[in-house]
Amino acid sequence: MSMLLKQRPVHVIGIGMHAYQFPTETPYVELGLTAVREALHDAGIGWPQVQSAFVGTAALGMAAGRVMLRHLGSTGLEVAQVENASASGSTAFRLACLQVASGERDVVLAVGVDKFGDGRRAVLKDGLPPLSPTANVPLVKFALLARRCMRERGLRLEDLAQVAVKNHGNAALNPFAQFRKPRTLDQVLASPRIAGDLTGMQCCPRGEGAAAAIVVSDDAMRRLGLDRSRAVRVLSSVASSEELAQDAPALVELVRKSAAAALESASVGARDLDIVELHDAFSIEELLYSEAVGVCDEGEGAAYLARGASRIGGECAVNPSGGLIGMGHPLGPTGVGQVAEIVRQLRGEAQGRQHPGARLGLAHMIGLGSVAIAHVLARG
Repeated sequence: MSMLLKQRPVHVIGIGMHAYQFPTETPYVELGLTAVREALHDAGIGWPQVQSAFVGTAALGMAAGRVMLRHLGSTGLEVAQVENASASGSTAFRLACLQVASGERDVVLAVGVDKFGDGRRAVLKDGLPPLSPTANVPLVKFALLARRCMRERGLRLEDLAQVAVKNHGNAALNPFAQFRKPRTLDQVLASPRIAGDLTGMQCCPRGEGAAAAIVVSDDAMRRLGLDRSRAVRVLSSVASSEELAQDAPALVELVRKSAAAALESASVGARDLDIVELHDAFSIEELLYSEAVGVCDEGEGAAYLARGASRIGGECAVNPSGGLIGMGHPLGPTGVGQVAEIVRQLRGEAQGRQHPGARLGLAHMIGLGSVAIAHVLARG
């Protein structure tokens, strides 16, 4: 895809959100259309100008996209539904970019929407007896990984908790976040332990919400007279799945390789990044993935956070939205929400949480299975 993106540039021209929230009786259609309408308004286009739509969702069931979008009008557009666990929205965005980069379409919508579902995963239906009742529970896996890092790397409980302090603080400044209260270190450490050393405030909430992004070609921007000054270019998009790893946890290696591939494709270095939105469903992940992405050296994740380098206004703002821990993780919308946050930051429109001079961002998401989707975006 990297050659396509160089030959036929793809730009994010419109973004929209419905705030992430705990489960309500609100129909998913209302959640999703709130985000889509906001993205259309932000882009300055009408619904009939959208030629294709990719709908990322993990828990809604069949045909959710068409059922939702027909309320905007039956225009005959192409609609495809995408399920890729936590990476559903990221995958929908990637497919939207690919369709524009290929020249097949000029104006494409990527929207993620979800409500809290039954959580039934395919791994529970594979016909194989599990190694233990918790063998396929992400929380348990990351609690074990946290304990391993504490034993082998000397990480402390406070190092893990500081991730949550930062991200709850960022989320408190984000009107779309599920959690809107800053938290102290003592509060994070005192919250109930969920598994191992991970307390409740170090784990992401589930809920509901929606996020939308509209991507266009140069031709569409000229034809429709769109405001190029607010367009954010997609420099690269990479998708992969985990491999067997000998010396490091497989997920950490998956992040390392996929982020490196996305950065290489974009012809930028990790230390050039101003914004990183990454999968921090559990606090240990941000420490390890900051290193894997390359914004800091291996083994430096906790120190990088402690000296303020990953805070808004630091060297590279990691999860300025609040991340999954603070902003929330409704699954389908999460990856598109990352893109929306980066676009706001690169435009200089992230009021109250703006990272100064942001020009380059990485959105990186993991989905159960495990898969990784990474996008590099640039201002101007």
